[in-house]
Amino acid sequence: MHAEIRMARIGEAIGRYRAGTLSCLQAGELLGMSERHFRRLRDRHEAEGAEGLIDRRRGKASGRRAPVDTIEWVLEQYRTRYFDFTAKHFHEALRVEKPSFTLSYTWTKSLLQQRGLTGIAKGRPAHRRKRPRKPLPGMMLFQDGSMHEWLIGQPDLDLIGTMDDATSEVTSLFLTPQEGTASSFQGLHETIALRGLFCSFYTDRGSHYFWTPKAGEKVDKDRLTQVGRALAELSITHIPSYTPQGRGRMERLWGTLQLRLPPVLRLLGITTVEAANRFLRDTYIAEHNARFAVAASEPGSAFVPFVGDLANILCAKHERVVGNDNCVRFEGLSLQIPEQRHRSHFVRAAVRVHQYHDGKLAIFDGPRRLADYTQTGALITQEVSTTQSAA
Repeated sequence: MHAEIRMARIGEAIGRYRAGTLSCLQAGELLGMSERHFRRLRDRHEAEGAEGLIDRRRGKASGRRAPVDTIEWVLEQYRTRYFDFTAKHFHEALRVEKPSFTLSYTWTKSLLQQRGLTGIAKGRPAHRRKRPRKPLPGMMLFQDGSMHEWLIGQPDLDLIGTMDDATSEVTSLFLTPQEGTASSFQGLHETIALRGLFCSFYTDRGSHYFWTPKAGEKVDKDRLTQVGRALAELSITHIPSYTPQGRGRMERLWGTLQLRLPPVLRLLGITTVEAANRFLRDTYIAEHNARFAVAASEPGSAFVPFVGDLANILCAKHERVVGNDNCVRFEGLSLQIPEQRHRSHFVRAAVRVHQYHDGKLAIFDGPRRLADYTQTGALITQEVSTTQSAA
């Protein structure tokens, strides 16, 4: 029916042209085609009559159509190996696996949608103006955690990410059972050890980041958490987020990772947190940054090299009084202070327990490190002979 209507409209335009009421240009505009194509149809009509107006492509396969074996290969790859990949991620994987595959992302997505293998994305929400990025790397970093089924078929885990605002470069990424003080310290330690000190740190108002006197109200910046105290020691400004939109770049990172990372871990046969974290550290972060990081708007960097005892800043510090048995009670553990050359015992003395992000412990008497302990309280080292600055 559509072809017959088309032929009738062309025939009518040719008739009006011959009657002198339309020029070739006007006839072409009326039919939604170029003047040159209308002239071709006019000449074919004069030579062949109405038969000349039939579209000669009817019944013929497009010369640009993909071969059937290529279509079947793509569908088989998606159904058997990449069934939980997004269309974009799937197309990238095909290009890596088979460099001779040159069909476009749009073609791949359309094929998957036509076969009902992927859905059609919803329309975008109303426009919201983005906050401009910082001009230099190191001016502001985000940190957040995302609870998700990162290892398919296993309980949800928290993925802790630290990211630069200027470039969206991920500086630290690892899985942990639950977000908290220790995970924040680990992300900060990995970032500062890799890049150096930065200017400001933007986070949500989780209880390990800020003390909030009343839920939903402003944070108390005078009452510092362990993370807040460590940032103050490093002269890094801590900025609380009061709206999800303020963490928009971090939220988009989670959206990307939740769609891409679990299928990759599944495809590689990674099923443990240890193996996943090793893969994230050694392989994935660099690949992610190469794909998604952007160039800063200005040359240079705001990162400053750090020289000092970073481990004894990025740790939880707790004041304790030594008991009559020369032991320190800490979170259900009894930490025995070993014999010291400079003091016979520490009964009733005030000491400081450092709890590191890997769970290990140490006891300090002022700047002097007395001993190290495992997570279970077992003694690791005896008295350190040299004085260490760890206030």
